[in-house]
Amino acid sequence: MNSVDKKRYIQIGLKIAYYRKLNGFTQEELAEKINRSTGFVGQVEAPNIVTPISLNTLFSIADVFQIQPYKLLEFDDVK
Repeated sequence: MNSVDKKRYIQIGLKIAYYRKLNGFTQEELAEKINRSTGFVGQVEAPNIVTPISLNTLFSIADVFQIQPYKLLEFDDVK
C-alpha cells in the first residue's frame, strides 16, 4: 500500500471517530450497530494504525450516522 492510500485510510478513520462522537456513540455501540468488534472500530479510528475497511462496512457506518457515504471519503490534501 502506498503512502497516499495509507493517509486516506487514516483520514477515513478520523472521520468515523468524528461522526461517532458527534452522534454520541461509544466505539462499542458503533461496533454493535455495524456487526463488528470493538477492537476493529478502535483500529480503524486509531491515527497510528492503517486499517483498510470494505465498502460494505463504510456503507453500514454511513447508514448508522445517517449520512451519505461520500462524507467519509472527502479527503484533505493527502499528497
